[in-house]
Amino acid sequence: MRFSNSFLDEIRDRVPISAVVGRRVTWDRKKTNVSRGDYWACCPFHGEKSPSFHCEDRKGRYHCFGCGVSGDHFRFLTDLEGQSFPEAVQTVADMAGIAMPQPDPQAEKREKERTTLLDVMELATQFFQDQLQSAVGAKARAYLRDRGLTGRTIETFRLGYAPESRNALKEHLAAKGVPKDQIEACGLVVHGEGIAVSYDRFRDRIMFPILSSREKVIAFGGRAMAADAPAKYLNSNETGSSTRGRCSTIFRVPGGLRVSASRDRARARSLRSKVTWTSSRCIRRASRMPWHHSGPRSPKTSSSCSGG
Repeated sequence: MRFSNSFLDEIRDRVPISAVVGRRVTWDRKKTNVSRGDYWACCPFHGEKSPSFHCEDRKGRYHCFGCGVSGDHFRFLTDLEGQSFPEAVQTVADMAGIAMPQPDPQAEKREKERTTLLDVMELATQFFQDQLQSAVGAKARAYLRDRGLTGRTIETFRLGYAPESRNALKEHLAAKGVPKDQIEACGLVVHGEGIAVSYDRFRDRIMFPILSSREKVIAFGGRAMAADAPAKYLNSNETGSSTRGRCSTIFRVPGGLRVSASRDRARARSLRSKVTWTSSRCIRRASRMPWHHSGPRSPKTSSSCSGG
């Protein structure tokens, strides 16, 4: 049976990964910080005397600094306990108190379509990354460099650049065989009534991909390079690849960008932004992102714009 990403996300969000892992390990009292959801133990995958197995409830992940194993709730159950993936899903669903979904052909069809749209978003991300490193992205690279972003940070967070063109991305995706309706469904072009020919939504903008909890690109935010741009910050509109009802308008793109010298020292402070989240689940996801709220004022909800 195929499980929707929304169902898997829901049961993972309801069950701390420490609850799953804690059934098979004894947490180290000295290194563990329960109030922060930060747990340490001797790795159950290999023999060791000092705890190097790290588990974070906030991220829903575990990692052993000794043998290198890592994963989420389901990976732990399949790898350590030998459960099949459906059995692992059943285990976590039972812990969450959520009934397993009944087979739904229409839901499976929608999930397949959603996965296809995520593939399109990945192609767009790669395009923006390539453009940033090309000659047309020189000005954008200089802007990021002036604000202290290193090449490593740019690569890690997959920042990119949308060229000043009405059809560069659209033509690139079409050349890859992506149908027109999928490009439109991802919110990458402006289209609709009164628009004879669709055109790229993001133009002459630094691009910030937004990831889901499963590390998939589900949306973009773009900061205009031109001082006279109608909208300094522009977000993707809500699309089929986004998680409807959870993060419809995901964030307002980083304003005063500021990067600390060390990402390891300042994961949550590495980029300074104005972020708008529309649900508690989105707030939890925000803590996994490299930016945070800044300034004394409350951030205003940022709506999608059709211009760029």
